[in-house]
Amino acid sequence: MQAAAEFTMLRTKAQPPGCVTITSLPRPLMNPIDLRSDTVTRPTSAMRKAIAEAIVGDDVYGDDPTVIELERRVSALTGKEAALYVPSGTMGNQLAVHVQVRPSEEVLLEASSHIFLYEQGGIAAASGALAHIVTAERGVMLPAALTAALRGEDDHNARLSLVCVENTHNLSGGSIVPLAALQAMRAAASARGVRVHLDGARLWNAAVASGVSIAQWAACADTVMMCFSKGLGAPVGSILVGDAPTIRAARRARKRFGGSMRQVGMLAAACLYALDHHVDRLADDHARARELAAGFAAAPGVQVDAPETNIVFANLAEDIDTPALIAALRERGVWMSQYGPKRVRAICHLDVDDAGIARAIAAFHAAVAGFAKA
Repeated sequence: MQAAAEFTMLRTKAQPPGCVTITSLPRPLMNPIDLRSDTVTRPTSAMRKAIAEAIVGDDVYGDDPTVIELERRVSALTGKEAALYVPSGTMGNQLAVHVQVRPSEEVLLEASSHIFLYEQGGIAAASGALAHIVTAERGVMLPAALTAALRGEDDHNARLSLVCVENTHNLSGGSIVPLAALQAMRAAASARGVRVHLDGARLWNAAVASGVSIAQWAACADTVMMCFSKGLGAPVGSILVGDAPTIRAARRARKRFGGSMRQVGMLAAACLYALDHHVDRLADDHARARELAAGFAAAPGVQVDAPETNIVFANLAEDIDTPALIAALRERGVWMSQYGPKRVRAICHLDVDDAGIARAIAAFHAAVAGFAKA
């Protein structure tokens, strides 16, 4: 903290008159307990060392050895033929859609899925595809939803060509879609000539919590996207896996989407470090999420969904003003996100230890108590 303060003063003095200074930015001096997402993690010192020492090439020419190794490792881990490193999970998902559908074809999506809600209508904008939306309990789409979406070869109808599933399911509190459900959907889709894409942004969490291997989960889909920049704590990057022709097409499309990078081995090195050191420790995040949920649930007027992985959703009573609660927590150094009129989310990750969880619970109780007094 002292070094950060000295750096701030030095930068402030160095700024010419009239320039915005670092001290004008709304960053508290005390370290917040940032539970907004697991994307906020910062590289550990050991990960930073791996980044600094990475051997790099030019990935656009296909000769960055660290990226090659990362793609090889994840291909083997998932049991797929090929892999493609991409800047973000959204790009990985959108590339998967883009290379597996043609314009005017339909993509079957669950109504609260990330691809439908949080990727700016990318399947329409980037691929000219139509979203066919169905509702499902806790993100678990059943084969019957696929059967109902198939409308034959009538020339009036869009053709369904892709199903997108999500595991873990974000808006269902990081719930794990059961392996049997994904296997059933894959079997039904394959029998009808429909491909399956798995948005596995937090598939690492599903694997650790369930004991089901990444390869078993990946076998339920033709393509799978997984993030390194969430629970695994890398600063940047996701990966898309699938059969070799599909990934080759995705690599070409990545260039058009603006996602090809040059000496990206510096980032891939962080992902390799995360694979070696940050997967098994996800169990710690899951345990802390359970502790956090129990602490929140003890506050009056709060109902908490029991977490299966690292995501905690708290549902608030009508007399609790949600934006005001978020603001009151922030004043106490705890950052959370609002999801809906009476719902807040907290996500555990490697930057939040046991002391941070205790601090978050105490701040939550104090903030909620403020509404009772009012």
